[in-house]
Amino acid sequence: MDQQSRSEKIVLRYKTLLLFLCLIGFQIGNSQNTAESFFKPSDSLNRKRQNSVIISEAVLATGTLAGLNQLWYADYPKSDFHFINDNSDWLQMDKAGHVFSSYHLGRFGAEMLQWSGATKKNQLLYGAGLGFAFLTAVEVLDGYSSEWGASSGDIIANATGTAMYVSQELMWHEQRITPKFSFHTTKYASERPEVLGSSFSEQILKDYNGQTYWLSVNLHSFAKGSKIPKWLNLALGYGAEGMITGRTENPATFLASNPRRFRQFYLSLDVDLTKIKTNSHFLKTVFSVFNTVKIPAPTIEFVRFNEVKYHFIYF
Repeated sequence: MDQQSRSEKIVLRYKTLLLFLCLIGFQIGNSQNTAESFFKPSDSLNRKRQNSVIISEAVLATGTLAGLNQLWYADYPKSDFHFINDNSDWLQMDKAGHVFSSYHLGRFGAEMLQWSGATKKNQLLYGAGLGFAFLTAVEVLDGYSSEWGASSGDIIANATGTAMYVSQELMWHEQRITPKFSFHTTKYASERPEVLGSSFSEQILKDYNGQTYWLSVNLHSFAKGSKIPKWLNLALGYGAEGMITGRTENPATFLASNPRRFRQFYLSLDVDLTKIKTNSHFLKTVFSVFNTVKIPAPTIEFVRFNEVKYHFIYF
């Protein structure tokens, strides 16, 4: 499979995913006159809101998938449904991205149903499954394309992200562990910009060398009687570098030094924005959206578990 084409497909996927989220917010956000009255969750089932959520998600998801099919898959011949094994690509950074995306799509779906006053059961059944359903539909499109193929690893990662949200709601009735994302530019993108991105916006999506995925753990939620600030988190991160292609080895033609691919593990502090006290339902919504991003903070980096680096501020 051509690495440039695969990277372009990944970027298109995430752009359509972001567009899907933005359109959902725009569609529902225009149905109320004031921000506070709009963002305040309903105390009981508001069928108008619930119908607005369900219809908007269905229409936008269908339109997004149809657009993705036309913009990308229509250029390649169809085939019988089949799987591919890409589990060793990019040192599994793409799989971490699937966990992150599925979790937060499901979280947003559940929170939107909570806003409509739906029961907790329906929030988890129909809202939290949004990420898994949408991303798995994309895998089905992959599976019927002769150029690609559905990835079992992607499907497992999608299920893991959804399960991470649902299991915490069932066990703790709150989210104590939140997947987060951060990014910094790297030297590798300039070596192969057609694959890793030629601009900052492209590199955020394409350059896995600069991406870090985190599990941000809220400390107070595990020690309710303590004086630990409710917003303080401890974050465990995973990243990888030295990757010019998704394959297990880099071609020497791209870098004279032909860098070795290696994994990185991080320990850092973070902030749970949803734990910041405010009476504004608008700010609560803003904090919920931005709680997908890891706050820059002092960080300890473990490279291959045998080298330690200290970062005053790490992005």
